[in-house]
Amino acid sequence: MNDYPIELVLPHAHPMILVDKLVDYTATSSACTVQIAENSNFYNPLRKSVPSYVGIEYMAQTIAAYANALKLDNDDKVSLGFLVSARNYITQVREFTLGTELLIQVELLFKEANGLSVFDCNIKQDQQIVVEAKINVFEPDEPELYLQEQTEK
Repeated sequence: MNDYPIELVLPHAHPMILVDKLVDYTATSSACTVQIAENSNFYNPLRKSVPSYVGIEYMAQTIAAYANALKLDNDDKVSLGFLVSARNYITQVREFTLGTELLIQVELLFKEANGLSVFDCNIKQDQQIVVEAKINVFEPDEPELYLQEQTEK
């Protein structure tokens, strides 16, 4: 495993990078962390928290970090992928509170030749799973061409 900075493996720019660090990845899985802070995107200062539904994007960015780390390992370039859907999003918490560190874990269940993939995902807080979901993503061979085709429709 290479130690890639998160900015290198996500095709986003700050402030839309929501996870802090890629901590692990293999051929079929990855893990990222995020520390909930006052400057976290979607932070609510009145509640001193980030809503738990933001966990969907934490999972999606962990999937992107996984895919792009593998690409960089193979001397390929970082590219876009698209969140298609989240199934069975089950949360044990309403929000992620200030100061909490979350561990986001994703595991590839299968990948089709057309670029569609399914991941089993979870978010842990204090070593307990607090959010679970199945995330479907689409990674076209040529994302820029795909985006152009979609805007022309």
